[in-house]
Amino acid sequence: MTLSSTLQEKLKKINAEPGDTISITINDKTFTGLLMPHHQFSDPEIIIIKLDNGYNIGLRNTEQSTIELLTKRRKQGKKQQTIPFDKNKPTIDIIGTGGTIACYIDYRTGAVHPATSSEDLAFSVPEIFEICNVKTEVAYQLLSENIQPEHWQHLAEKVANALNNGAKGVVIPHGTDTMGYTAAALSFMLEDLSGPVILVGAQRSSDRPSSDAAQNLLDAVRLAAEGDIGEVVVLMHAESSDTKTAIHRGNCVRKVHTSRRDAFKSINTPPLGYIEKGKITWEKSYKKISKGPVSVDSAIETDVGLIYIYPGMKPEDIPDKKGLVLMGTGLGHTSSTILPRITELTKNGTTIVMTSQCIYGRVNMNVYSTGRDLLKAGVISAATMIPETAYVKLMWALAHGKTKEQIEILMTTYISNELPEKTK
Repeated sequence: MTLSSTLQEKLKKINAEPGDTISITINDKTFTGLLMPHHQFSDPEIIIIKLDNGYNIGLRNTEQSTIELLTKRRKQGKKQQTIPFDKNKPTIDIIGTGGTIACYIDYRTGAVHPATSSEDLAFSVPEIFEICNVKTEVAYQLLSENIQPEHWQHLAEKVANALNNGAKGVVIPHGTDTMGYTAAALSFMLEDLSGPVILVGAQRSSDRPSSDAAQNLLDAVRLAAEGDIGEVVVLMHAESSDTKTAIHRGNCVRKVHTSRRDAFKSINTPPLGYIEKGKITWEKSYKKISKGPVSVDSAIETDVGLIYIYPGMKPEDIPDKKGLVLMGTGLGHTSSTILPRITELTKNGTTIVMTSQCIYGRVNMNVYSTGRDLLKAGVISAATMIPETAYVKLMWALAHGKTKEQIEILMTTYISNELPEKTK
């Protein structure tokens, strides 16, 4: 939520901005402190100030309350910082894309700022310099919901370039909403990884006491510097507490909660491992790093749709695309009323892949007649692949298969460990 128009007008009238010292008088009681940025979860009529003791308080604006500007914050030039280098430590690359984790906090005002330079990213968690040397760049500064397939391709090139130029590993701070899609895309586009590639995010920004940003980034850097895994992974909190972080295979992970710190779960397979108190422990086997060089195969077909099946769906609700991933009900079903449309599309050359709306389990279209009819219509089972990964893989397969048969073989073949073990 944003501030109410009334409160915005009061602040505008006195030219008050975050970081300024203000006083607020409510019911004859006056409070003085630094004006804080409005939090998205705060009520529109709540104004937040930081008191001299360091605590933040929220005060409700009323028609009778008055706000006075006492002093403007002192404008400071950007502090120049030099990233340290130790020849005895490994070097990793941090490639920023935006998102909550790529923000740092101004501890004087409590304001949160986006990291817009390599120095900002590196110094957001300076403890990383105890582990390794850091080279950083900002690939783009985007909310993850605005990241498009062309960004995946651009990012794959940057990752390969970093590893081929000597980086021990690569860390990619990324917004959490579509991090699973990007991780899956990179897992198909990058081959012969000579170091770990870790996507990392934060569920809660650095201005919140419960922020997970610092621990996630620190553990991701540790994995990049010390790990011998040659895969694309996602690293996030394993529990709601700060006990440990989980290492998820990049094409088997899904965000399953909107706000919890342990929102990311490996689907149909356990996490590859954990990091607890700086120690990496592995639970499953993984692909080891190669000698390289890392190669990029980023060809994809973007005329692909991800369609959620629902009661009342009409045949015309399914679009004409080169490829479609259906999120079917249960074991992978659709209503019989849209079966003729599906048959028509497959006959006209559309590749259709079936996944399930259920979070866990596998697609099995051999159990019921509806599923068998879909198989006869040419629909391909995604088995244990999650919808996001099936969507990205179909983009990749359509760009690499020349015939319907070749595309089906690619979709049902292990390319990058995207098909977890069989589940009941």
